[in-house]
Amino acid sequence: MAASVSDFSSLPPNKTDPDAPIDAQMPPLNKILVIIPVCNEEATIAAVIEDLQAIGLSRIRVVDNGSRDRSAAIAQSTGAEVIYEPISGYGCACWRGLQDIPPEIEWILFCDGDGSDAIAQLPQFFARCDRHDFILGDRGATAQGRENLTSVQRFGNRLATFLIQLGWGYSYQDLGPLRLMRRSALEALKMQDRGFGWTVEMQVKAVEQQLHICEIPVHYYPRQGGRSKISGTIAGSLQAGTIILSTLGNLYFQRNLKRFTPPHFIFLWASVLLLAIGTIFILPYGDFRQVEAVPKFWGGIAVMSVGFVLSWRLRSLKATWFWGVAIALRLLLLFMYPGDDIWRYLWEGYLQNLGFSPYDLPPEAAELIPYRTDWWELINLKHFSAIYPPITQFGFRILASISPSVILFKFSFIISDLLICGLLSRKFGYVQTIVYAWNPLILYSFAGGGHYDSWFILPLVAAWLLFDANANNKNYLGTALLLGVSIAIKWTSLPILGFLLWQALKREGIQKAIAVLACGFLPLIIAGIPFCFGDRCPILPYSAGNSDFVIHGRSADFLPYFLQKWGFPLTDNSSLALPLLAIGLIMLWRIKSFRNFTETYFFILFIFSPIIHAWYFSWLVPFAVASRNLGTKLISMTVFIYFILQYRAALGIYDWWMNESARLFLWLPFVGGWCWSTIANFQRDRQSLRKEGENAIVLEDRL
Repeated sequence: MAASVSDFSSLPPNKTDPDAPIDAQMPPLNKILVIIPVCNEEATIAAVIEDLQAIGLSRIRVVDNGSRDRSAAIAQSTGAEVIYEPISGYGCACWRGLQDIPPEIEWILFCDGDGSDAIAQLPQFFARCDRHDFILGDRGATAQGRENLTSVQRFGNRLATFLIQLGWGYSYQDLGPLRLMRRSALEALKMQDRGFGWTVEMQVKAVEQQLHICEIPVHYYPRQGGRSKISGTIAGSLQAGTIILSTLGNLYFQRNLKRFTPPHFIFLWASVLLLAIGTIFILPYGDFRQVEAVPKFWGGIAVMSVGFVLSWRLRSLKATWFWGVAIALRLLLLFMYPGDDIWRYLWEGYLQNLGFSPYDLPPEAAELIPYRTDWWELINLKHFSAIYPPITQFGFRILASISPSVILFKFSFIISDLLICGLLSRKFGYVQTIVYAWNPLILYSFAGGGHYDSWFILPLVAAWLLFDANANNKNYLGTALLLGVSIAIKWTSLPILGFLLWQALKREGIQKAIAVLACGFLPLIIAGIPFCFGDRCPILPYSAGNSDFVIHGRSADFLPYFLQKWGFPLTDNSSLALPLLAIGLIMLWRIKSFRNFTETYFFILFIFSPIIHAWYFSWLVPFAVASRNLGTKLISMTVFIYFILQYRAALGIYDWWMNESARLFLWLPFVGGWCWSTIANFQRDRQSLRKEGENAIVLEDRL
């Protein structure tokens, strides 16, 4: 394999002048670490290692990238250090080789293990170390190299080097595997690629870092054994070409994005300003009975949504900004005209202070005519009695005893909302919690619309954080009590108690499971006692005089709508219970995390539910702080199309029917974003688990 300088012919000009006099000073060879990625190279690896040792290199690290032959054993017997990287990819192998490097190493040499590199020419590389940071072999600069490069390799090199010159203004001649780089320079590159784009990323980032680069003409030999994973097949060549082009495109995009990206403070100010402008704009348009209200409300929400999206770009945030914006926006919306649910809250609290049970009599009952207020006409669904659980009724009663005031009720919802912000920010930090704290849906639902759902979300979030706080010592009883409070505020949390019960049964046994069940129902039982007499306990939705609403109600639904459209008969809402139950059992069997179960449960519930209101999606938002689910982020903005129903009602159209285009606008971003995030998280988790498992097997084998 040895060659002399006299063999070189027709050398291309190089900006770094490779024909300049060679420096006499060379780095000590024991400060050079050689990294050789291999995969099924048992026929050649010993010769490569021996050639390296022959020129004085002793620090040789072979990275076995999933070989099914004796490559690793042969390399180890020849005197090389062998480490293992089970995840396939040239970049993965190189990256693994760079881990845990001894502190005395100053240079990193990369070469292939197939015998194609001109190892004997490495002294010429070493001789230029004094004046350069990055030294590469140019295989196309010698007649022998050009002869042994395949046509696919020559074309790929020319295209890649041309694109580098076009995008970065530097003229490389080759993407050769034989390359030597100063360790400090390599660390500064912060390499990201883990595949075949590793080499081109290294060369591009070397230009961006303004390293002193030199290309040296080298011979290139036919592969001495085995089969090429890239240039040996058409599919491999196409795959490599695609990876190189996509890597260059991504690097070029990142370079120009950095160039045109505004400073951090511009994103912060723009986000805050747009959120504030949008909030102020929607303030006068909360009364959706007015025809002009909903279109102008949408305009303000659109401005808030742009501010919300800009907040996703923030990388740091001080407490003063986080809390200042969160509190200020909520206080502004405190004075917005509320949604019509709040008049029901005021009425039911008012009734209890008069000595009536809201479960017994609907608002239009004749017995209650003498007690009607000046806002009684604003109550919705007057022919149905209460459906809210007993702790909720207790809260309504306490507030109404102070004053049946919209401001007071909304203020209590904001307090719970801000407590949720506090719990999440303490766990995940201010930047990540922006997804909840500055979310247009959250801001409107509790502070603007005056929906009480923040009451039930608060203990639910507390239960989640308590349960997932310690992987080895779960606080089942404390979690069950908090979850029980959430259930006694809104029935929706009940299936989550089934998850907790199953986890306790599997991990702790029957006694702990019984204790969890008791703690989970204790708040409901205690709060329900004042409403239950003898054998009659009307606190359950089906027994509270409103079963018609629960069984037949429909609102902005997704799957039930399309099932009916496709010809599936849905006589009542209870026909959806069986598939929900089946999916719930599968979830119990497969999911072990409180957050994963709750987030998935809400998603499935919304997909199947025949009764959907915009503020229901606020239940998911706290969990998106942890999962960063794209679907939840998107629905926080697109869900406002729901208010087309109020717009139609203002026009005198009371069928409460959402047309298909509006329905798809609401649902498709949510479902599509959810699937995108779920697949991405699944692939990432699977890769992580696979890596951990294979590394454990390798470690066991070595021990």
